[in-house]
Amino acid sequence: MFVDIQQRASRRSAIHPAMKHALLLAAVLPLSACALVPNSPIVDSPHEVAQQGSLVGLLQPVQLGRVVVTPMRVTEDSRCAQGVQCVWAGRVVVETRIDGAGWRQTQPLVLGEPHSVRDVTVTLAEVQPAMRVDPRITSAEYRFRFSGD
Repeated sequence: MFVDIQQRASRRSAIHPAMKHALLLAAVLPLSACALVPNSPIVDSPHEVAQQGSLVGLLQPVQLGRVVVTPMRVTEDSRCAQGVQCVWAGRVVVETRIDGAGWRQTQPLVLGEPHSVRDVTVTLAEVQPAMRVDPRITSAEYRFRFSGD
Protein backbone atom coordinates (compact mmCIF):
# COMPACT_ATOMS: atom_id res chain seq x y z
CA MET A 1 0.00 0.00 0.00
CA PHE A 2 2.78 2.42 0.93
CA VAL A 3 4.59 1.69 -2.37
CA ASP A 4 1.37 2.33 -4.32
CA ILE A 5 0.97 5.79 -2.71
CA GLN A 6 4.61 6.60 -3.45
CA GLN A 7 4.19 5.60 -7.12
CA ARG A 8 1.09 7.77 -7.45
CA ALA A 9 2.89 10.72 -5.87
CA SER A 10 5.84 10.35 -8.23
CA ARG A 11 3.50 10.17 -11.25
CA ARG A 12 1.74 13.34 -10.10
CA SER A 13 5.01 15.18 -9.65
CA ALA A 14 6.11 14.07 -13.15
CA ILE A 15 2.92 15.45 -14.69
CA HIS A 16 2.87 18.58 -12.58
CA PRO A 17 5.94 20.30 -14.19
CA ALA A 18 4.58 19.59 -17.67
CA MET A 19 1.26 21.15 -16.72
CA LYS A 20 3.06 24.17 -15.29
CA HIS A 21 4.98 24.60 -18.52
CA ALA A 22 1.81 24.32 -20.63
CA LEU A 23 -0.05 26.80 -18.44
CA LEU A 24 2.85 29.23 -18.56
CA LEU A 25 2.94 29.07 -22.36
CA ALA A 26 -0.83 29.46 -22.56
CA ALA A 27 -0.60 32.62 -20.44
CA VAL A 28 2.46 34.20 -22.06
CA LEU A 29 1.72 33.64 -25.76
CA PRO A 30 -1.43 35.80 -25.92
CA LEU A 31 0.32 38.58 -24.01
CA SER A 32 3.31 38.55 -26.32
CA ALA A 33 1.02 38.83 -29.34
CA CYS A 34 -0.54 41.96 -27.84
CA ALA A 35 2.87 43.51 -27.35
CA LEU A 36 3.74 43.33 -31.04
CA VAL A 37 3.24 46.73 -32.65
CA PRO A 38 4.07 46.95 -36.33
CA ASN A 39 6.60 49.57 -37.35
CA SER A 40 5.14 49.79 -40.83
CA PRO A 41 1.59 50.10 -42.16
CA ILE A 42 -0.48 46.94 -42.38
CA VAL A 43 -2.52 47.06 -45.56
CA ASP A 44 -5.33 44.61 -46.21
CA SER A 45 -5.76 44.73 -49.96
CA PRO A 46 -5.78 42.10 -52.67
CA HIS A 47 -3.54 44.44 -54.69
CA GLU A 48 0.20 44.79 -54.23
CA VAL A 49 1.36 48.14 -52.83
CA ALA A 50 2.60 50.35 -55.69
CA GLN A 51 5.80 52.37 -55.46
CA GLN A 52 5.74 56.01 -54.44
CA GLY A 53 4.95 58.31 -57.36
CA SER A 54 2.92 55.70 -59.26
CA LEU A 55 -0.41 56.44 -60.88
CA VAL A 56 -2.92 54.07 -59.27
CA GLY A 57 -6.55 53.16 -59.80
CA LEU A 58 -9.28 52.91 -57.21
CA LEU A 59 -8.56 50.42 -54.40
CA GLN A 60 -4.87 50.24 -55.41
CA PRO A 61 -2.60 51.03 -52.42
CA VAL A 62 0.52 53.11 -52.99
CA GLN A 63 3.48 53.75 -50.68
CA LEU A 64 3.90 57.38 -49.66
CA GLY A 65 6.83 57.77 -47.30
CA ARG A 66 5.89 56.25 -43.92
CA VAL A 67 2.27 55.60 -44.92
CA VAL A 68 0.30 53.72 -47.54
CA VAL A 69 -2.60 55.53 -49.21
CA THR A 70 -5.47 53.87 -51.05
CA PRO A 71 -8.02 55.80 -53.14
CA MET A 72 -11.36 54.22 -52.18
CA ARG A 73 -13.91 56.12 -54.29
CA VAL A 74 -14.48 59.39 -56.10
CA THR A 75 -17.10 61.34 -54.17
CA GLU A 76 -17.04 64.43 -56.39
CA ASP A 77 -15.68 65.28 -59.82
CA SER A 78 -16.93 68.70 -60.85
CA ARG A 79 -13.93 69.67 -63.00
CA CYS A 80 -14.58 71.70 -66.11
CA ALA A 81 -14.62 69.43 -69.18
CA GLN A 82 -12.02 69.84 -71.93
CA GLY A 83 -13.11 72.26 -74.66
CA VAL A 84 -15.78 73.86 -72.48
CA GLN A 85 -15.62 77.36 -70.98
CA CYS A 86 -16.46 77.33 -67.28
CA VAL A 87 -16.80 80.03 -64.64
CA TRP A 88 -15.35 77.70 -62.00
CA ALA A 89 -12.62 75.10 -62.56
CA GLY A 90 -14.37 72.62 -60.26
CA ARG A 91 -12.72 70.08 -58.02
CA VAL A 92 -12.16 66.37 -57.42
CA VAL A 93 -12.71 64.78 -54.02
CA VAL A 94 -11.48 61.24 -53.40
CA GLU A 95 -12.23 59.28 -50.25
CA THR A 96 -8.76 57.98 -49.35
CA ARG A 97 -7.65 55.45 -46.75
CA ILE A 98 -4.34 56.32 -45.07
CA ASP A 99 -2.55 53.47 -43.26
CA GLY A 100 0.28 54.18 -40.82
CA ALA A 101 2.13 52.05 -38.29
CA GLY A 102 -0.67 50.88 -36.01
CA TRP A 103 -3.36 53.28 -37.24
CA ARG A 104 -5.76 53.86 -40.14
CA GLN A 105 -7.89 56.83 -41.17
CA THR A 106 -10.15 57.50 -44.12
CA GLN A 107 -10.25 61.12 -45.29
CA PRO A 108 -11.74 63.04 -48.21
CA LEU A 109 -8.80 64.47 -50.18
CA VAL A 110 -9.34 67.39 -52.56
CA LEU A 111 -7.13 67.62 -55.65
CA GLY A 112 -4.17 69.92 -54.94
CA GLU A 113 -4.98 70.55 -51.26
CA PRO A 114 -2.52 69.17 -48.65
CA HIS A 115 -4.09 67.18 -45.83
CA SER A 116 -2.26 66.55 -42.53
CA VAL A 117 -2.92 63.49 -40.42
CA ARG A 118 -0.71 62.20 -37.56
CA ASP A 119 2.45 64.10 -38.53
CA VAL A 120 2.09 63.17 -42.21
CA THR A 121 1.00 65.43 -45.06
CA VAL A 122 -0.78 63.78 -47.99
CA THR A 123 -1.80 65.57 -51.19
CA LEU A 124 -3.90 64.26 -54.04
CA ALA A 125 -1.53 65.63 -56.70
CA GLU A 126 -3.00 64.39 -59.98
CA VAL A 127 -6.22 62.87 -61.32
CA GLN A 128 -6.55 61.30 -64.77
CA PRO A 129 -8.24 61.33 -67.20
CA ALA A 130 -9.16 64.95 -67.75
CA MET A 131 -12.87 65.63 -67.36
CA ARG A 132 -14.98 65.06 -70.45
CA VAL A 133 -18.66 65.48 -71.20
CA ASP A 134 -19.28 62.40 -73.30
CA PRO A 135 -18.77 59.61 -72.47
CA ARG A 136 -18.67 60.09 -68.71
CA ILE A 137 -15.59 58.84 -66.87
CA THR A 138 -16.14 55.42 -65.31
CA SER A 139 -14.63 54.53 -61.94
CA ALA A 140 -12.34 51.97 -63.65
CA GLU A 141 -10.76 54.74 -65.77
CA TYR A 142 -9.65 56.96 -62.89
CA ARG A 143 -5.94 57.12 -61.99
CA PHE A 144 -4.47 59.04 -59.05
CA ARG A 145 -1.04 60.26 -58.01
CA PHE A 146 -0.33 61.26 -54.43
CA SER A 147 2.51 63.31 -52.98
CA GLY A 148 3.59 64.06 -49.45
CA ASP A 149 6.05 63.18 -46.74
